[in-house]
Amino acid sequence: MKRFEDVKPQEAQDLYYPAMCKVTQAKQITDMEKWYELEMPAGQDLGHSPGQFVEVSVFGVGEAPISVSSSPSKKGRFELCIRQVGNLTNVLKSYDVGDLVGIRGPYGKGYPIEQFLGKDILIIAGGIGLVPLRSLINYVLDNRKDFGRLIILYGAKTPAELLFKEEMANWTARDDVEFHVTVDQGDETWTGNTGVITTLIPGLELNLNTTIAAITGPPIMYKFVIMSLKSKQMADDHIYVSLERRMKCGVGKCGHCQINGVYCCQDGPVFNYADIKPLEEAL
Repeated sequence: MKRFEDVKPQEAQDLYYPAMCKVTQAKQITDMEKWYELEMPAGQDLGHSPGQFVEVSVFGVGEAPISVSSSPSKKGRFELCIRQVGNLTNVLKSYDVGDLVGIRGPYGKGYPIEQFLGKDILIIAGGIGLVPLRSLINYVLDNRKDFGRLIILYGAKTPAELLFKEEMANWTARDDVEFHVTVDQGDETWTGNTGVITTLIPGLELNLNTTIAAITGPPIMYKFVIMSLKSKQMADDHIYVSLERRMKCGVGKCGHCQINGVYCCQDGPVFNYADIKPLEEAL
């Protein structure tokens, strides 16, 4: 294995060659999720757009596709938030500052930011779906004057499973962010809204001509969130969804993410709903 200092910039840019990235910060943020900040070798930028993903590898263990959680505005370093659900992610749980992680990518198609400029952005995140949408949220905040309203709806099963609580407090305090959070089941400390995420939608007042919705969450959530948005007469082509849960290799070779002739890892993972609506298997 090459040392971090010996990796050449052109190698780090090769999409099929894992660049050895150094963990610069690590923090367990829930019982199941751990947040990492990683540094690219040779001072490179990851060069991702919001919604893209990378392949994370540990030699001798395996690799997995993981969404990038930081804004492209952050240079030289990027962030991941990883749920411990398998062999690779359970090994990564022990990784800390100074450890090296293999990174391929970024891969896939993210959000068409140029089409979002000047628009109101409605973020709808369920559970760990906040991880990739956080990249879009932070990009909008970093370029706040280029966008209209920023409305964030976030839902989790319980208060203990809520992610990025410090940032949630910041969103709540800002006068240029409309933040609403709910949990399926509260506890003795919870004083906020209780109910599934669709309970937050009926009260929204939206300009249908200027609002773009970005949705990421568990599969069952998509159907009901889209139904709720359609009940407000939102156009299909104003809705974007992410199908990242289907991906594996990241380069269209394994077929794991194939839906008819569509490869989520290359044609997505971010899709305009109007484009995939005819694909019944997609949602």
